[in-house]
Amino acid sequence: MKKPWVLIAGIALLGVGAIVMVNSNSPKPTPPAHEHQLAQTPVQPAAPTAPTMPAHFEYAPSRSSLGPTLDPQKFTGLVREAYRAAREIPQTLAQLPCYCHCDRGMGHKSLHSCYEDEHASECATCINEALLALKLEKEHKLTPAQIRDRIVQEFGQ
Repeated sequence: MKKPWVLIAGIALLGVGAIVMVNSNSPKPTPPAHEHQLAQTPVQPAAPTAPTMPAHFEYAPSRSSLGPTLDPQKFTGLVREAYRAAREIPQTLAQLPCYCHCDRGMGHKSLHSCYEDEHASECATCINEALLALKLEKEHKLTPAQIRDRIVQEFGQ
């Protein structure tokens, strides 16, 4: 009873192998003449690329378009203060990147997103960025763009 399945699997493997062999033997397209000239020119090493800045809004989204942040009373200590900052300056936090890079793994759109769930409660980077943003906005009267520059300077290295 197992023999027909083994035979079918063997035929399928032979078919895949034949396709691979045919594709590997097919002639490669020849590059245009100008590409031959480029190949003779010495290649300069690429400059090191800057680390990618995490997701953020360049301009303040409307307050109503941002998702609600969690209630600060749910937390204690610095975590509570950070969630308070998120409630107090949501549009500023939306314009800031979060350097724990939660935009990659969690799909966050900005530092503000970290406070829409419990992620920030477990992340020192999120907490420190929000508290610094609040301090810079309130005490030093910096704009969100200036705050973003400081965040990049302190956390982006």
